[in-house]
Amino acid sequence: MSRSGADLALLLLGGFRALVDAAIDELARRGHEDVRPVHDFAMRAIAAGADSASALGRHLSVTKQSAARTIAVLQERGYVASETDPRDARRKRLQVTPLGFEVMRQGEAIFDELRERWRQQIGAAELETVEKHLTALVGVRPVRFDTPGWNTRDLSEGL
Repeated sequence: MSRSGADLALLLLGGFRALVDAAIDELARRGHEDVRPVHDFAMRAIAAGADSASALGRHLSVTKQSAARTIAVLQERGYVASETDPRDARRKRLQVTPLGFEVMRQGEAIFDELRERWRQQIGAAELETVEKHLTALVGVRPVRFDTPGWNTRDLSEGL
């Protein structure tokens, strides 16, 4: 059976969605029914230094207003807090709370569990082969799927 390039893109997206949806469902079963993928992206960006709505917006490639709405939700749920910047009292700095870090840790553990399920379904060697081929195609840098054009590598390389 021959597949088109669009079929491949949809298959890869389907694998991503299957993992993310299962992770969100499991987080909900563990008591975090209010977590969405964008919340994880935002908390990771904040933990990495995006300590304002402007910086978070740049990191997520969204408007400052959209970032501010995400921040408000994260603060309301106790995943992020703001504190006065010691260098500039007019400025508030964002920080991930211990609860936010706990949710991120649980999410990472859940993805490890989901990977293990896939390993059991298709076998260790087959999963390693899939991962090896995907790494060869997209590179070893962390994927920034929240930002278009994250990979500057030309997909036509080697053609």
